[in-house]
Amino acid sequence: MDIQRVTRIAAVQAAGHLFDAVPARETIERFLADEGRHILIAYVNGVPAGVATGVETPHPDQGTEMFLYELGVDNRYKSRGVGRALVLALARLARERGCRGLWTATGESDRPAPATYESAGGTS
Repeated sequence: MDIQRVTRIAAVQAAGHLFDAVPARETIERFLADEGRHILIAYVNGVPAGVATGVETPHPDQGTEMFLYELGVDNRYKSRGVGRALVLALARLARERGCRGLWTATGESDRPAPATYESAGGTS
């Protein structure tokens, strides 16, 4: 598995099936234009298998944290560690960028998410 931080619109479009909805070019451009927004794509044998997006959130009195905004894994690659690897890669990127932590929120309908985050060392 190869995880890459992508900065090209074409790479995001090629992985469009990994998002909740296929991202529009204009939205991708806006997202990538901000240095504090990140898209990581996991490739298995050159095929986009998973995606994680992160957004740096600065606080006036607490420094900057990384928010794991979205995590998606193609059904063909679920239960193979792709989600965990993406979370760990985003955590590494957060440390490299000087963030004081990584956090996310989940809904009750997203049952696999907490197990993925816990397997990557997260706590609730």
